[in-house]
Amino acid sequence: MNITEQGWSEQDQRFEWTAEPEDAGERIDKFITEALEEEVSRTQVQQWIKDGCVKVGGRAVKPNYKLSEGDAMTLVMPEPEELVLTPEPIALDVVYEDSDVIVVNKPRGMVVHPAPGHYSGTLVNALLYHCKDLSGINGVIRPGIVHRIDKDTSGLLMAAKNDLAHSGLAAQLKAHTVNRKYFALVHGNVPHENGTVDAPIGRDPKDRKLYTVTERNSKHAVTHFLVLERFGDYTLLELKLETGRTHQIRVHMKFIGHPLVGDPAYGPSKSKGVLMEGQALHAAVLGFEHPRSGAELQFEAPIPDDMQRLLEVLRTR
Repeated sequence: MNITEQGWSEQDQRFEWTAEPEDAGERIDKFITEALEEEVSRTQVQQWIKDGCVKVGGRAVKPNYKLSEGDAMTLVMPEPEELVLTPEPIALDVVYEDSDVIVVNKPRGMVVHPAPGHYSGTLVNALLYHCKDLSGINGVIRPGIVHRIDKDTSGLLMAAKNDLAHSGLAAQLKAHTVNRKYFALVHGNVPHENGTVDAPIGRDPKDRKLYTVTERNSKHAVTHFLVLERFGDYTLLELKLETGRTHQIRVHMKFIGHPLVGDPAYGPSKSKGVLMEGQALHAAVLGFEHPRSGAELQFEAPIPDDMQRLLEVLRTR
């Protein structure tokens, strides 16, 4: 599958894909729903197809159209209907806040931003209540959100309160100047004290919901690691992101044979008695230049209680 454009911003409403050999025979509505990372429902995709928003080789098709290798698909997403997100009084662990930026310590289990069919209980709902206003650059679905961490990853995340702050923070992320360090508990005894995983990441052709190390339709990805503590069959690592690809740490750790403990997508099916709800991954350090003042800011968040308890169990085994 070749993805030439993907996003939710108003300037980025056209999507193009080319069906690969492994896509042959798949229904187009299922293909597009998965290609959009299920941020829209299959029912919505089917309606877009019926409305003529989706074309294969320049012609309209039906939702049950079966793909052939080489099919060139386009989706021109219609203008979104006005969406009103409800601010919700959800408690936030605010690490830093001023008139431009807010940094929060997100708990494991909280979704960062709403998606169609899931509009409540997210970090965005909580931020809208707490801040009253957020930048609009990422549209109504993701106001203020400059970057995100997975639902079951805990830790530090920054959001922008206005467009100036959003542009400044986004530019730093693009230039890879934001300091992001994570703590992760992984399976196995990592043999090196430190190292770098430099391996491109792209869609997994066997499951488009997941990512994998691949040279095909991939993006450059670099993760640096440092061993902090060893527990025989497990290792606690500090990981520094040089790039910020979706699921980067999870994919890179699986690639080197040391998947994250508790990772439901990339980890082993058996945990050898070490259990955790969601992957043992915590965004512990976040450093950036303030988008207005230029001051260097850096914040730290301690390992959350559930992950800390797991480490204590391993230390006393």
